[in-house]
Amino acid sequence: MNINESVFKTYDIRGKVGEELDEKLSYLVGRAFSDWLPNNGIVAVGRDMRPDSKQLSDSLIQGLIDQGRTVWDIGEVTSDMIYFAVGKYNLAGGAVVTASHNPGKYNGIKLYRDNVIAVGLESGLDKIKDLIISEKIKPKSKITGKIISKNITEDWVKHCLKFVHNLKPFNIAIDAGNGMAGAILPSILPHLPLKIKEMFFDLDGTFPNHEANPQKPENLKDLISEVVNNSLDFGVAFDGDGDRAGFVDDKGRPVLGSDLTTMVSKLYLDQYPGSHIIHEVRTSRATREFIKEWGGKPVKTKAGRVFIGSEMKRLNSPFGGETTGHLFFKENYSADSGLIAALLVIQAISDSGEKLSELVDKYRKYYMPPEINFEIEDKLAVLNRIKERFKDAETDETDGLSVDYPDWWFNIRISNTEPVIRLNIEGLNKKLVDSKLKILTDVINTK
Repeated sequence: MNINESVFKTYDIRGKVGEELDEKLSYLVGRAFSDWLPNNGIVAVGRDMRPDSKQLSDSLIQGLIDQGRTVWDIGEVTSDMIYFAVGKYNLAGGAVVTASHNPGKYNGIKLYRDNVIAVGLESGLDKIKDLIISEKIKPKSKITGKIISKNITEDWVKHCLKFVHNLKPFNIAIDAGNGMAGAILPSILPHLPLKIKEMFFDLDGTFPNHEANPQKPENLKDLISEVVNNSLDFGVAFDGDGDRAGFVDDKGRPVLGSDLTTMVSKLYLDQYPGSHIIHEVRTSRATREFIKEWGGKPVKTKAGRVFIGSEMKRLNSPFGGETTGHLFFKENYSADSGLIAALLVIQAISDSGEKLSELVDKYRKYYMPPEINFEIEDKLAVLNRIKERFKDAETDETDGLSVDYPDWWFNIRISNTEPVIRLNIEGLNKKLVDSKLKILTDVINTK
């Protein structure tokens, strides 16, 4: 069959439903994933609430059982519940049908193998793709595997609650973005001393209110209004598949992913003095400086769950953070979780005795605007122009191109999930950043 190879991304499988990703392909992914997995045990499969996720999940499961696998169908769950299932129950692997924060016309598949190792193009997804493209999938098993329906919500809630203790009562708003967090939050919120204004908890994979991506400021407008108009302590927003949380402070300001990483780093360095804290290339210079100030060792890696999780395991690191708001925890099998991230940020606010806005002001030493995306055809040409224009700076090509000057720096990288180039920039003050941003924008948009 004709396969669109572009759906095999750096971290997962993702594409437009019907055009790039369909039931035939998800079926083949199930068979190839089963063949590739080094462990012969059970595979857990979950899905999000998108209109086509059930069909894609069913075909994926059919592919797995046709190869003789026993499958746990754990139904509609957040992505982090699949990661948890693989680790908690020592499974051979896990798959979740989701396109995370992408708009409703997209869907995808995230894969994990045993020991909760993320499967990306550098860790097995390339082999799975090759099995499909070259038509080298093994013949169907003589004995079809079986499907077992499994509900892991109670175990998941117990696991998450272990991360927090003695929280102070807060009055907050939570925007679930019509995503999967809205299905799980009602099971854990009664255990917490929080007064909650629930926003968009109804599951709807068409995302009728706004895109479920808390990294984009425009998606936080409703949450900001709720926090500011009702004088709430802060707001929390989840992405579509619930493995990432964003925050709005009591002044209605979006909190950067680097700020969240700083706050949670403090918790972990108090608990594990001198440990390695993993961060990716876009992380604020302030975060790195605070980690050192608190006795920790900041370690830079590529962005993405595949790279951060593997580096945490290599260094036995208790915590890693990504500027998109994905936070990773050793006690969560070095995987990310939106729910655990939200709980630990609330723990950090509670322990500090300060308002979230006061913590943000304390930790945000430099000016960093939200990430800027550019839709560019020839992305490599842009990178080459930037290298030439800023060749007097200290550069690093760990992930994209990082350019460092004493009073400002930036990173530019080609997105692994969307057809854009992403720019992150930080400097001593807004005036400096604005002036450098104008130069960068001119270089990027030069024809």
